[in-house]
Amino acid sequence: MSSIEFNDSLNKMANLLQSFAYSLTKNTEDARDLYQETAYRAITNREKFRPGTNLKAWLFTIMKNIFINNYRKKVKANTIMDTTDNQYYINSGDNAIGNKAESSIMMKELTRMIDTLDESIRIPFLMHYQGYKYQEIADYLELPLGTVKSRIFFARKDLKVQIKKSYGQLNFFKKEIEVQ
Repeated sequence: MSSIEFNDSLNKMANLLQSFAYSLTKNTEDARDLYQETAYRAITNREKFRPGTNLKAWLFTIMKNIFINNYRKKVKANTIMDTTDNQYYINSGDNAIGNKAESSIMMKELTRMIDTLDESIRIPFLMHYQGYKYQEIADYLELPLGTVKSRIFFARKDLKVQIKKSYGQLNFFKKEIEVQ
């Protein structure tokens, strides 16, 4: 196959190759780069193509292999290798390791605060916390849906007040209050 015939055949398949490149990359710019790399490699390796075989399959195979190689390079580039001898840095003890005691204490305090809520708002709140939907809570307690929603709202409001008294104006509670 002559160089001109090969280039004409390659140009006729440009749309198919670009579509396939986009289906692999899901990004227009990456698809263009992949198509250009495929066309470049096909032209530089034209002598390896055997006339009478399927040019489309040959080009698609080149493109797929380029895509796989590029993907593997990206994955490898994101892998961090620890080359320190005997892991001295890991065992140096310079970094403190948290044991989550603070969160355990906070959970106990929050549980105590929930227990101080009036039973009429505590039960719907706990059921909602456990994953029940509003309608399920309403059906179980034989209350109107709006009443259940109101009671859960009031339980949250009371808990926020108690938390503010106990912990002051902490940043994460401040953000939550501002959002609502």
